[in-house]
Amino acid sequence: MSNPGISIAALQIRNSIELENKMAALENTDDAVSTASGMSAIFNSFMAFLKAGDHLISSRAVFGATHTIFTQFFPNWNIDFTLVDPVDQDTWQKAIRPNTKMFFVETPSNPGLDIVDLTAAKSFCETNGLLLNVDNCFATPYLQQPANFGADLITHSATKFIDGQGRVLGGIVAGKRELIAQVKKFCRSTGPALSPFNAWILSKSLETLAVRMDRHCDNAEKLANILIDHPQVSGVTYPFLKNHPSYDIAKRQMKRGGGLVTFEIKGGLEQGRRFLDAIQMLSLTANLGDTRSIATHPASTTHARLTTEARAETGITDGLIRISAGLEHIDDIVSDIDHALNASA
Repeated sequence: MSNPGISIAALQIRNSIELENKMAALENTDDAVSTASGMSAIFNSFMAFLKAGDHLISSRAVFGATHTIFTQFFPNWNIDFTLVDPVDQDTWQKAIRPNTKMFFVETPSNPGLDIVDLTAAKSFCETNGLLLNVDNCFATPYLQQPANFGADLITHSATKFIDGQGRVLGGIVAGKRELIAQVKKFCRSTGPALSPFNAWILSKSLETLAVRMDRHCDNAEKLANILIDHPQVSGVTYPFLKNHPSYDIAKRQMKRGGGLVTFEIKGGLEQGRRFLDAIQMLSLTANLGDTRSIATHPASTTHARLTTEARAETGITDGLIRISAGLEHIDDIVSDIDHALNASA
């Protein structure tokens, strides 16, 4: 890292290639390209393939900034889009146009943890000649490999579980060699380069991905089962809970249920605010995938730029709380959340 004979440019290339090769191997794809952030990865996965007059279909259950790209920036380039239900496949077919080029999905989705049937999504794309672009940030390649279900492109915010310690920003696009070549060309021309240091950090972080994800999943699953019976909670969502509407699909395409849990706090917005004010150990940020457990209120943070109607369409209510289960002892996580729930009542 400190060799004075290596230029920054050479270091950038070396560290980035190491990270990209590891991510391609983990995702079971031909190649990958690293970017400066998760949103730059998503943006580049769109713009390397879409042009003026094209149309994209996306699940309506996507990250707030992704939704902003669709609604506020796509119109500038005369690119159209249609948002569809992530589960209702009839809405997918109804959205097809002659100029449709790509189908973009998150699974599990942010923050509602909707599960998209990747086998059905690939069949839909093959029938209609579309690229299937899957945001695999929540699952990571340790829990889910979309390429095994036919995905053409896989995107990541490496800032989240790939780093796993809230230290650096980064993004990844993985996929078929000929497609990643196009993404790399676009990235070289537009400049969302990952710094050499961040590439090195993320590459080192992958060495502990399996250990960390197992602990995240252990804690999240235990927390979800405890919250089901809490008197201040009216509903809990976790992919590996049997009451999840897509439980069977999640079990088929994911190794485990992931590190995220969402729940609806009784009392809505005001009780949600009191809950967050009473949190003592958990971090209160819009991030996820850190060693520390994190409590997030999507309506006022990650999806605050959406209209009330748009949030309602994706299942984001004023009382929805998202928990990113960290690596602490589960008893400490439960104790803090239980204290805050009781204090908010």
